[in-house]
Amino acid sequence: MKRSERRKPTKVSDISKGRSYEEIGAYWDAHDVADSAPRTHPVAFDVDLKRRRFLVAVDPGILRKVRQHAATRGLTPESLVNLWLKEKLAG
Repeated sequence: MKRSERRKPTKVSDISKGRSYEEIGAYWDAHDVADSAPRTHPVAFDVDLKRRRFLVAVDPGILRKVRQHAATRGLTPESLVNLWLKEKLAG
């Protein structure tokens, strides 16, 4: 059994009557929220995005070498590039 299948929602969904995240997801894959609009209510929530990602084009040959260096250090290529950039910018 997959880990996600073992997790149970904290509350059964009122609209879908789903008892697991998978059942709730299957319901919403087949239905539109507009169909249930009279049974919904507004909710408020905050989103705190702390991390942003930026894509930078890298020559394929350089990327291949970065991946090799990262693998030997047990890092992701992204982590290694960030580490190298910090070191370079620090002087």
